[in-house]
Amino acid sequence: MFPLYDENPTRITPYFTYGLIGMNVLVFLHEVSLSNTQLEQFFQLYAVIPQQLTTNWSSEWTTLFTSQFLHGGWWHLISNMIYLWVFGNNIEDRLGHLKYLFFYLTCGALAALCQWFIGINSIIPSLGASGAISGVLGAYLIWFPRARITTLIFLGFFITTINVPALVIIGIFFIQNLISGFASLQTAANMSVESGGVAYWAHLGGFIVGMIFAFWHRE
Repeated sequence: MFPLYDENPTRITPYFTYGLIGMNVLVFLHEVSLSNTQLEQFFQLYAVIPQQLTTNWSSEWTTLFTSQFLHGGWWHLISNMIYLWVFGNNIEDRLGHLKYLFFYLTCGALAALCQWFIGINSIIPSLGASGAISGVLGAYLIWFPRARITTLIFLGFFITTINVPALVIIGIFFIQNLISGFASLQTAANMSVESGGVAYWAHLGGFIVGMIFAFWHRE
């Protein structure tokens, strides 16, 4: 099951959603141009390293934002950008361009702090747009609970599309991350795409922040 687009018309062109997608793609293309040593140094500078954030907050806090534009692989990037493409446009339409950007970056930063809290002494880089996009999903659930999403599904050798309530797609996302998040507490849920870890608590943190924000700003 993979979302393709929603059916809610927007009043404005979601320039910032397009811009965020473009920036993520450009940064990733820069990443793949680097050698392994250069990439490691790049992540050390711009990803969240929990141990460094714990010991040197004054110089490391900016990584709460820069890490949101880093990805550890093509699938990591593509899956995040598809969700941003599908759900971000209506949130930007609801908030307006600048407020949407502030909301997106704030969700991402607070999501990263949730993950940091779980493993404050970890040396594994935490990176990706997942926390910010989770905030978008949380807000979408509150503001568009009856929306339907055109979704790509795979039935063996057959591929087709169906209209699925957004509640189902977002609900599955949240439940999967909730179960995985509690299961991963014993290993501190550190994120490293290469080592197989996933920042479940960043996903959950961003999702809850987005829901709270949207609940407070309902019309």
